[in-house]
Amino acid sequence: MSDSDSRVALQVALFRSQINKKIFNADSLRILESLLASNEVKSFFQLRSTLKHFVRSESLSAIRHIASKTVDQQLSTLEFFVQAFAIIGDIESCLALRYEALVLREHKSPIQQWLQVSPGEWLNFAEQSLENGFYAIAAKACDYALSSLQRNEIARSKTDESYENSLLTERISKLKNCALQSAASRSVQAQAAEYLRERTGEKCKPQPPSCKTAPCAASTLYRKGIKRRNERRLNVSRRVQFGGSKSEQAAN
Repeated sequence: MSDSDSRVALQVALFRSQINKKIFNADSLRILESLLASNEVKSFFQLRSTLKHFVRSESLSAIRHIASKTVDQQLSTLEFFVQAFAIIGDIESCLALRYEALVLREHKSPIQQWLQVSPGEWLNFAEQSLENGFYAIAAKACDYALSSLQRNEIARSKTDESYENSLLTERISKLKNCALQSAASRSVQAQAAEYLRERTGEKCKPQPPSCKTAPCAASTLYRKGIKRRNERRLNVSRRVQFGGSKSEQAAN
């Protein structure tokens, strides 16, 4: 093993040790960032894949572990993994945990109002989800945004804010409709793809004798039709040749 490989291996071991010890802080993120930014890594994609699977597994364990902790501790842990997945480039996991954090804040906000998620935060998350193809989550985030906006309108009924809120409501509604249409379109495409796969599978399977008779019958009928047409042409040609005149031949 080369010196560069040894350094990378030590950094990976150090990062794993930090996570296993539930040390979710800026130092751990810096180790991860330096690993993926290093020019010494020969098999970058393999390393990123390994780290992605490790962080995914540990994030699930961590979420179970913090279920009984305070809201601050839960949010801090979720934010750590959001940043870790962002560094790794795992957009799906990054958005999933951001959604978990936003929903947690939303559910706790009636008791701790400072946790309340603003309509703008929900809208920003919905836009990012839509851009990355998570249409159902984008639509759900729009519902949260509209609900949050409605609460704000009840709490504050200023005229200038009312106009701004109406514009924001329209923007959120358009985004939600776009997400729902995209989700429906993808669903139709998925159903069509599934149907085609099934059809392809059926054609590849050995067919019973009863299923084979139809194509054979159709083929036979087609060949018989061609044969009858050729026979009619031959008979006409013979009549013209032996009993007709040259003028009749031109007419035919």
